[in-house]
Amino acid sequence: MLRPRFSAFTLLLFAGPLYHSNLWHSNPWAVLWTAPCILIASVLITWGAESAQFFVAQGFALAILAWMQTLPEFAVEAVLAWRQQTGLLMANLTGALRLLTGLAWPMIYLTAAAVHRKRERRPLGKIELDPQQSVEVVGLFFPLLYAAVIWWKGSLEAYDAGVLVAFYAGYLWLLTKLPPQGREGVEDLEAAPRAIARAPRGRRVLAIAGCFAAGGALIYLTAAPFLGSLIALAGALGLPSFLVIQWFAPVVSEFPELASTFYFARQSEKASIGLMNIASSNINQWTLLIAMLPVVLSLGQGHLAVISLDRQQESELLLTIGQSCVGLTFLLNMRFEWWEALAMFLLFAAQFALPALFGSGARAWITGAFFLWVALAAIKMAIHRCRPKALASFAAIWREHVRTT
Repeated sequence: MLRPRFSAFTLLLFAGPLYHSNLWHSNPWAVLWTAPCILIASVLITWGAESAQFFVAQGFALAILAWMQTLPEFAVEAVLAWRQQTGLLMANLTGALRLLTGLAWPMIYLTAAAVHRKRERRPLGKIELDPQQSVEVVGLFFPLLYAAVIWWKGSLEAYDAGVLVAFYAGYLWLLTKLPPQGREGVEDLEAAPRAIARAPRGRRVLAIAGCFAAGGALIYLTAAPFLGSLIALAGALGLPSFLVIQWFAPVVSEFPELASTFYFARQSEKASIGLMNIASSNINQWTLLIAMLPVVLSLGQGHLAVISLDRQQESELLLTIGQSCVGLTFLLNMRFEWWEALAMFLLFAAQFALPALFGSGARAWITGAFFLWVALAAIKMAIHRCRPKALASFAAIWREHVRTT
């Protein structure tokens, strides 16, 4: 059994903010100040990440930007894991992932299509991906496959964390092998991060560090009160805590990321960057975020701990895997077409509409529809013997930039 020794730093890092409030005895009105604090923290971290991406190794830029933007999600999950709220661990995770794929992807297409029609006076049929972006597409496959393994065995353990971290490390390693390529410029940023990026070096470093420090401090101090207020709000409204944490928390923490991503979608020629930023966030959450859960839970208990998934968590995880698999299927041809964006949105909306009309059993229908779609797409590729363009692009990149080094 693992018997970790808790240093003062470990206690400060985890125990401090996590014991400031009792999650189950909080004031629902606290959401009025905790939610804005989380939102402000997310904005500050996003500004810092967007500014810093121009001054780090280019291969890491998109991945690091996506990771920093999802830091509030990590904080929320860390609070739940440390406080042993295992029944709620999959709530925020699955909600965030389904929002990113089911809502953000269609909105990126819609934004790019609206701007393209206004400028070009013709519709935008699809968003074309760059060949190097096949790394993100292929990089999403292996975490999804292992997530299915976790669902199948119904548990999340410390060795799962090791596997998922290895996937992410391999993804980052591959990014370092890619040559420099065109990406968004400083002029494409919004006002605040653009001003930071253009500032003299000393002021720029201070501003970036200040954004990260202030945003991190806000998250550190308000993550637990924020979750407590959500649980109290759920009780006051007579709603399940799982449902409120699943959808309200991700909307608050993901909002700045979505806003910055849509900024690039407004430039239709750079819409693929916004799409891949979301895909990179998906990879982060399917690997590092899930990997963090058994580690923090074990630290909180003082020994190796196993997260056993209950029926609701298994159902939510399988539905999320199915939706992400459909999204991955759409990207295998290295483009995102209008009907695919519409299908993703309708299937996302159905997760709310159908259970309200036909009861909770409708969620099983939606999950089945996702996996049926994936199966039909696989059968179609097998019958026509067509190799997905993403795999062909990835193989070419591997031969040119990995095998030769």
